[in-house]
Amino acid sequence: MTRMLLRQVIHDDLGCASYLVGDAGAGVAAVVDPRYDVGEYLSLARFLGVRIAHVLETHTHADHVSGHGRLAAATGATIHIHRLAQARFEHVPFDDGWELELGELRVRALHTPGHRPEHTAFTLHDVGRADEPWAVLTGDSLFVGDVARPDLAIEKRDGARGIFRSLHERLLTLPDMTEVWPGHLGGSMCGGPGMDLKVASTIGYERRHNARLQERDEERWVEQAVAGLGPQPPNFEAIVALNNGPLLAGGAELPPLEPHEVERRAGAGALVVDVRTDVQFDDAHIPGAVSIPIQHAGFGTKLAWVLAPDQPLVLVGRDDDDAEHAAALALAVGVRRFDGRLAGGMTTWRADGMPVARIERVAAERLPERRASDPELQVLDVRERSEWEAGRLPGSLHAPYHELRELPEAIDPRRPVAAICASGQRSGVAASLLARLGVREVVHVVRGGVGTLERAGVPLER
Repeated sequence: MTRMLLRQVIHDDLGCASYLVGDAGAGVAAVVDPRYDVGEYLSLARFLGVRIAHVLETHTHADHVSGHGRLAAATGATIHIHRLAQARFEHVPFDDGWELELGELRVRALHTPGHRPEHTAFTLHDVGRADEPWAVLTGDSLFVGDVARPDLAIEKRDGARGIFRSLHERLLTLPDMTEVWPGHLGGSMCGGPGMDLKVASTIGYERRHNARLQERDEERWVEQAVAGLGPQPPNFEAIVALNNGPLLAGGAELPPLEPHEVERRAGAGALVVDVRTDVQFDDAHIPGAVSIPIQHAGFGTKLAWVLAPDQPLVLVGRDDDDAEHAAALALAVGVRRFDGRLAGGMTTWRADGMPVARIERVAAERLPERRASDPELQVLDVRERSEWEAGRLPGSLHAPYHELRELPEAIDPRRPVAAICASGQRSGVAASLLARLGVREVVHVVRGGVGTLERAGVPLER
């Protein structure tokens, strides 16, 4: 009895989507684009009564570490990736048109270069019912509401031309009813601002309503594609090297550290990252620590932005579980050098009477009043340049939060600085970095940002 199987597994912190596909009736399955934490695939496979016999990669990922090595170690599965990837791990390469039989499910390779030269989508066929595909796993090519970025492997215009042709000559030739299951959802750095949080779509719907598919002139499309590129994912070259090199199977060793040892490690150059909520951090934190809460999406990406290459990392949470969770998210973006965790979390630090620092919080709607009462207050907008150019507070300064490795020249550390973004999340990271860089008085703008003030009637500069 045929039972088509397609389960989507989402890594919410990075906006990555992976898939367990197969034939439950035949008891065989494959995982496509696995994340580093492979436990959910193993649990799903046991629950559904299937054996994971294959691992398929759409491409060599640049934003997260693949779990192909861990899955192969756990299941004995064979790893497959396009020949052009020139992978340096044990695998069986394939070319365009290659097919894999999983019971009555046929997986067919559809080479779609552009995001990377080896990039391949996979069409899914229920051979017991029809030869035409019922779904396509598009990886980093076509997303729901957007398309992939072209600048993570080759010259960006060459990459954009490849994506344009892969879209119009390959993917959009599939039947309208073909389901589209992408490799990323909204929030991922592998696409643009149009990427939707919806988990799936169809070829026909995207052809009609995806704004990125309406321009049919290749050169105009290429110029539009490269003009709107955001910052590249942090340490993406290192992640590519990990994914293309020897198979990784290990986890994170996160030894417990007593407060005085955390203090010593910080003094020796380790980065102390506090993963609690920004409210808890602002109320009391280890002096010099950086705030990156695990409660919001993007922890791993933010961490990769602020952690220097080869810099040791110490994690601080409410408790040990917080730190362990943060370590798993860090591993997903290739961060592997851990000095340890504050044993028992911040409660231990406070119980030992260790020094704490605090950061002032001001609601976005109260910022104009705060500026009026303190002419010395400097306002630093920490959003991306495209956001800054679209509208900013008069008299504010600009530096994206991920560029605060040193204090901007325009900032006077002897005067108070208010960090503002769009929501209060990026400004929280920035406020902690400003304090770490020696600003005497830091203000964290919370509960909104520049857009909040514009809606309240504050005029913006453009």
